[in-house]
Amino acid sequence: MKFLGSKNLAMPIALAAVLALGQQQASAQGLFDMLFGGGIRHNPQNEFPPAPKPHKIRPAVPGEGGVRISSPTYNTYKADRLVRVDFKSLLGAPQPEAPQTGTPQNAAYVPPASSAAFHDALAGLSDYELFAEPDIAKALIAYYSANPDFIWVSGNEPNSRAQDALRVLGEAATYGLTPADYTVDVPATATSATPEDHMKQLVRFEMALSARVLRYAHDAQSGRVDPNRMTEYYDFPAKPMDMQAALKTLAHTQEVRTYLESRHPQSPEYQALRVELESLQASEESEIVVDPKLKLKPGESSPELPKLLTIIARNLDDEMGGNYGEILARLGKSEVYEPELVPVIKAVQKRAGMKDDGVIGPRTVASLAGTSKADKIVKVRAALEELRWLPSDLGSPRVFINQPAFTASYIDNGEEKLKTRAVIGRTTNQTAFFYDQIKQVDFHPYWGVPQSIIVNEMLPRLRGDPGYLDRAGYEVTDAHGKRIPSADVDWGAYGAKIPFNVRQQPSEANALGELKILFPNKHAIYMHDTPQKSFFARDMRALSHGCIRLQDPRGMAAAVLGTSVDYVADKLKQGHSTENVTRVIPVYVAYFTAWPDMSGKVEYFDDVYDRDSKLTQALDATEAVRSPST
Repeated sequence: MKFLGSKNLAMPIALAAVLALGQQQASAQGLFDMLFGGGIRHNPQNEFPPAPKPHKIRPAVPGEGGVRISSPTYNTYKADRLVRVDFKSLLGAPQPEAPQTGTPQNAAYVPPASSAAFHDALAGLSDYELFAEPDIAKALIAYYSANPDFIWVSGNEPNSRAQDALRVLGEAATYGLTPADYTVDVPATATSATPEDHMKQLVRFEMALSARVLRYAHDAQSGRVDPNRMTEYYDFPAKPMDMQAALKTLAHTQEVRTYLESRHPQSPEYQALRVELESLQASEESEIVVDPKLKLKPGESSPELPKLLTIIARNLDDEMGGNYGEILARLGKSEVYEPELVPVIKAVQKRAGMKDDGVIGPRTVASLAGTSKADKIVKVRAALEELRWLPSDLGSPRVFINQPAFTASYIDNGEEKLKTRAVIGRTTNQTAFFYDQIKQVDFHPYWGVPQSIIVNEMLPRLRGDPGYLDRAGYEVTDAHGKRIPSADVDWGAYGAKIPFNVRQQPSEANALGELKILFPNKHAIYMHDTPQKSFFARDMRALSHGCIRLQDPRGMAAAVLGTSVDYVADKLKQGHSTENVTRVIPVYVAYFTAWPDMSGKVEYFDDVYDRDSKLTQALDATEAVRSPST
């Protein structure tokens, strides 16, 4: 029997296969089949290679029983300690020779105080305690050793370049940063101190401002925390910054603001989040409080309903206003959930990524009124920090998966051409946060079972029923790729290190469904179809073992291949095959509890993995280290 085009037979066949296996370990097996499929053996004639003749495998060394492969954990974040900048090498540097007269100057360069004046002022650093990050401290000494002159001082006072830098540092809060991290004491006027004391203040100001400008540039470009140190669920490449080159650029430009602002991500999403943060900081706390336990079906009534309708009316955009403005104006005070209001609630639910069933419940209330201003600010600041971990330009086309929203989108030229519901990892099998590049689409794929699932989910069953994999459509191979009957393996001899590979053959019950979209990564995460279509009807869809299940896998495959859904359907009729993605398409397996839609409106989502609190702890730890600095 061919499985192509026979989706409606999958569940009956799977059920029959489970019943045929008998009652042994029934509850555990029922859960296993629900999660991974199984119970169907599929080997179409001339489509897949036949199994080799069975042979017995006897492991030489017995292993432990009851061992599990653990998921990553979250670490208590520890920020790098600041170091005192060692100015000794600068103090001992010889005085530079005076430049020859008539030396041409760059037209865009305004010269600071002379090198001789800088050299004389260095004595003021002999007992100066300036603390900075180790790489910044190193960069300061290296730069000023090679370039013994002021950047931020001209004559006897801070110059216009310094004024611009101080203004930018003072506006750090508009980017979700902490202004106190970049505070610099500005010297008093020259008339309020002796010339010697004033020059001491100026040289200290010079070093402090350079240190804080470098900190700001680093934070804007890469973020204040190293996400990879928080947990192995985070996986981001380093974003190196040449700090000496940054100081050199700042010393030779009058466009200090432009340079520093360019260190931030330049994406529209970052700008939308900044606008949202500014709006939140200027707004009052919502005065409308709706019962978070409200449950209301069409035809029922509640005094809480007008409150909810008022919130909806207050936040109408052009599209919603055009469709439902008149209804809300007419029925906005109604305590009865009239049939005319049902499409309004359904539209709100759909926008929030929920099941649009028109039933008002706690999740609907939470999406409209359940996030306080303070909570929203936390989410937006977290989102701004997380965006700094990603490339400044997210690229086009791209695939963007936002785990808390349970959605996956294909975006091209500023347009969201496909948005589909997604299932992500359970809280015990969380999906990682990283980005990569899409490489290929597999049609009717094999499922290579991860070692963690073999050990944690399959091994307990296999110790009592070693032939299960043979019956359920799985292949077992040794390290050389040679097929081995599952029944011939002494599974009880192994613990957490299984010297065999297991893969599920293509079938209607295959855990990956009819196709998968690969972007090879160390987390073994990819997008794929699933036979468990009912999961997409749920609002909370953290239900997988870590991979991304798509409600519309054919649409996503067509999008990344640059073709049509009909083409994908024709490929599926041909059985197992693969096709490479020939374009550069970055994919972001992201985690944002605040994220703007394509119009720039920021939406808020539940923190399903409680990652915002982990990030808040890391940011607090960073601020605690920085607070004693001067």
